[in-house]
Amino acid sequence: MIVFYGNEISLGLMLACWLLWTALGSSLLGRVATWASNPAKLMATLQMLLALLFPATILAVRASRSLFHALPGELLGPTPIFLTCLVTLICFCAVSGWAFVAGSRFHAHESGSSAQVAVNSVYLLEAAGSALGGILASLIFLRSLNSLQIAFLVSALNFMAAATLSLRRRMHRLVAVSALLVGWVFVGLPEGGRMETASLARLWPGFRLLDTRNSVYGNLMVLEAGGIRSLSENGLLMFNAPDPATAEESVHYALLEHPAPRSLLLIGGGAGGSLQQALQHPSLERVDYVELDPTVLELAQQYFPQQWVAARADPRVHVHQADGRLFLKTNDQLFDVIIVNLPAPQTAQLNRFYTSDFFREAAEKLADRGVFSFQLHAAEEYLSPDLSAFLRCVVKSLQEAFPVVRTIPGDTVHFFAAKREGVLAADYLELLSRLGSRHLQTSYVREYYIPFRMMPDRVADLEQKIQPRPDTPVNRDLTPIAYYFDVALWSTQFNREYQYIFDSIAEVRFGRLVALAGALLFGLAAIIRCLPRPAARVHASAGFCIALAGLTTISLEVLLLLGFQAIYGYVYHELAILIALFMTGMAFGSWWRLRVARSARSLTPRAGLMRLAGLQILAAISPVLLYLFFSSLAGVRSSGLLVFVSQIVFPAMALLAGVLGGYEFALATEVFFEGSPVPQASMGMLYGDDLLGACLGALVLSAFLLPLFGFLKAAMFIAAVNLVPALLAIWVGRSKLEPQG
Repeated sequence: MIVFYGNEISLGLMLACWLLWTALGSSLLGRVATWASNPAKLMATLQMLLALLFPATILAVRASRSLFHALPGELLGPTPIFLTCLVTLICFCAVSGWAFVAGSRFHAHESGSSAQVAVNSVYLLEAAGSALGGILASLIFLRSLNSLQIAFLVSALNFMAAATLSLRRRMHRLVAVSALLVGWVFVGLPEGGRMETASLARLWPGFRLLDTRNSVYGNLMVLEAGGIRSLSENGLLMFNAPDPATAEESVHYALLEHPAPRSLLLIGGGAGGSLQQALQHPSLERVDYVELDPTVLELAQQYFPQQWVAARADPRVHVHQADGRLFLKTNDQLFDVIIVNLPAPQTAQLNRFYTSDFFREAAEKLADRGVFSFQLHAAEEYLSPDLSAFLRCVVKSLQEAFPVVRTIPGDTVHFFAAKREGVLAADYLELLSRLGSRHLQTSYVREYYIPFRMMPDRVADLEQKIQPRPDTPVNRDLTPIAYYFDVALWSTQFNREYQYIFDSIAEVRFGRLVALAGALLFGLAAIIRCLPRPAARVHASAGFCIALAGLTTISLEVLLLLGFQAIYGYVYHELAILIALFMTGMAFGSWWRLRVARSARSLTPRAGLMRLAGLQILAAISPVLLYLFFSSLAGVRSSGLLVFVSQIVFPAMALLAGVLGGYEFALATEVFFEGSPVPQASMGMLYGDDLLGACLGALVLSAFLLPLFGFLKAAMFIAAVNLVPALLAIWVGRSKLEPQG
C-alpha cells in the first residue's frame, strides 16, 4: 500500500499474485517428497524459511520502486505493480502454500489420521489462525508497532514453531522459545524501528522523513523539503503546508455562496489549513469537522501547529473522529454549508462520498437555503474524453439529489448544489460583494482572481462539456461506476493502451459476459465428464466445485465488506471483526464437517457429489439474497436499526458465509480422498484449486464486475457461474461410478 497506489485494481493485482503463488506452492511444491519419512523436519525447515522471507519480502517490495526509476510520490502503473508483485511475492507465498501440504503430512504422520482428515484439520487451524491474526494485527499490533516490527514478531513465532518441532527435550524447547522472545524484545523491536524508518525514507529521496506512524487506516508519513511539510497516507499525498491556495479554495468559494453561513460541516482535509481558513467567516457560529483517522489529528497537532492548533482551540469547532458518512447519517442537525474535502473516488471507500445515495443524505441534512460543495481535479483548458465522462457521471449523480448545480472551472473544478433556485450566487459580483463585507484575509480567493475563474464563457464551456447525456450512468452505492471511471483515468496516465483496454471493457455487455463465462465453464465441465476413469471424474469434479467455491467465498466477503461500508460506514474495527468472523466461520464449517464425517458412515462418491451440488446451489443463491438484503436497507436512517444491523445481522452473515466455504472445502476433500488411491503428493491439490478460484474472484469482482455492473449483476454473475459446477456434480454423480479402490 505504501509503495503502490491503493485502489481496487492495484489491491486486486497484489492479492491475485499472492493467491496465485500460494496455490502453485501448494499444488506443485506439495508434490516434492523431501523428508517424506520425517515430516517434522520438513515442517520446521519451512517455518524457518517463512521466518526469513517475511521481512525480506517487505523490504524487497519497498526497494522495487528504484527499479522503475520512480520519482518521489510518483504513481506506478498497473504493469509495474503486477511485475513487482509477481517477482517479490513468489518465494514467501510459494513456501507458504508448500507449508500447508507439509503441515497436512505432519498431522497425518503424528496422529495416524487419513489424508482427508489431515487436510481438513490443517485447513481448520489455518482459518482459525487467520481469524486470530487478523484481530491481533488490526486491533492491537497496528496501533503500537510498525510493519517490520510486526514482521519480526511473526518471524519469531515461526522460529519458535521450528524450535518446538526440531528439539525433542522440553527444556531445550523452553530455552529456545525464551531466547527468541528475549531476542525479539531487545533486537527485533529497536532494529525493526530503525529499518522501517530507513526503508521508508528511501521511498522519498530529497525529503526529510520527520515521522512515520501506522494507524488502522494506513501508514502515515510526515515529510519536509524546502520549508514545506507534507503528510502522506499509504504513499499518497494528503496535503502540503503551508499551501494557502489549496486551503483557501477548498472552503471559501462554498462559504461565499451562502449569504450568511452559521453552521458548517467539513468532512476531511481540515488539518492542512482548510479549517483555519473557514473560521475567518464572521457569521459562523458552529463548525463540525469530521476526520476518519485520529492519527492524522495527532500528527497535525505536532507537525502542523500553525494550520491546526489555533483552529482546533476555537470554541466554535467541534471535532468528530468518525466516518463522515456515518456522522451525517446519524446526526440530526441541519447545516447551512456542507463541504466534502476528500480525494476523488479513487477507491470504493472514497466513492461512497460521490454517489447519488450520499448526495440525498447530504440534501436531507442541509438547511432549506443551504449549500453543498465538493471539488475534483480536472484541467484548465482541455478535458479528455475520459475525464469528461467521469465528470458527467458525477454531475448526473449530483442532479439526482439537487435540482440546482453550479460549477467553477479550473485545474480543480468546484461543484455547488442547492435544493432550490435562488440560493446560489447569480454571478461573481455577488461573491465579490460578500468577500469584501467579510474582510477575509486571503491571497488567492481575491477580487482580482474570482472574475477570471468565473468568466461566463469559461463556465458555460465547462458546463456544456460535463452536461450529462441520456446514456450517462448514475453513480450509486450498489453501482459504484464513478470509481471505475477514476481508475481508468489513473491507468491512462501511464500508457494510452490502457485507455483502449478500459474502453473495451466498458463496452462489454453483461449478457455476453455471462454467456462467455458459461460457455468456458460448460466446456470444461464437458471435458471432466468425458474423462475415461470414474475416479478421475470424481477428483476433477471436486476440484472444479472447490475452485468456484473459492471464487464465491471471497466474492461474498467483498460484497459484505462493501455493503457494510455503504450502509453503515467505514469503521475499521467493525470491518476487522467482520473479516475475523468470516475466517472463524470457515474454521467452524470445516470442524462441523469433520465431526459429521467421524460420526457418520463412509461417504460414497455419488452421495458426496450430490451434496456438493446442493452446496453450489446454496452458493449461487447467497449473493442474490445478499443484494436483496442491501436493497432493503437503502435509505434507512434509524440509529437503532443501523446499530442492530451492523452489530448483529452483518456479523451473522459474515459467519455464515465463512461456514459455507469451510464446510464445502471439507466435504470436497472428503469426496476427493474417500476410497480413492490418491497419493499424499496430492494433498495440496484442492487447497490450490480453492486459492486459484479466490485469485480470480479477487481480481475480477472488485476491479471489474462491481464498478462496471453493480452489486445486482455481480451477484447474478456469481450465481450463474456456480450453477455450472452444481450441474457437473449432478451429472457425474448420476453416471456410472465404479468402485475406486
